[in-house]
Amino acid sequence: PLTKPTLKAMLANHGVQLFDVRNPDEFQAGRIPDSVNIPLGQLEESLKLPPLQFQQQFGVKAPKKEDDDIVFHCRSGKRSLTALEIAHRLRFSKARHYAGGYIDWEEREKK
Repeated sequence: PLTKPTLKAMLANHGVQLFDVRNPDEFQAGRIPDSVNIPLGQLEESLKLPPLQFQQQFGVKAPKKEDDDIVFHCRSGKRSLTALEIAHRLRFSKARHYAGGYIDWEEREKK
């Protein structure tokens, strides 16, 4: 499983495409730096968008199916697990999720 230190290192090296699948209001209230908000309900249609359209909508390059740096996260890990199932079904086979979610991230940031 992906841990906070690993995720932090990936972010520091710009070696991660981090997608936050929480609702926009949760994202506004607090987020992991450099994460991109794609609410879970929109994830499947978003991942099926043509790359140019994806980039216009989310302001980042579209993930490719073979990418090994795709990470999903939510608040506690439940929604990101669903996101992972969706991504794997769409053949983003190397995608992962940060099981600790924003709760874990925030806890550790306070320390």
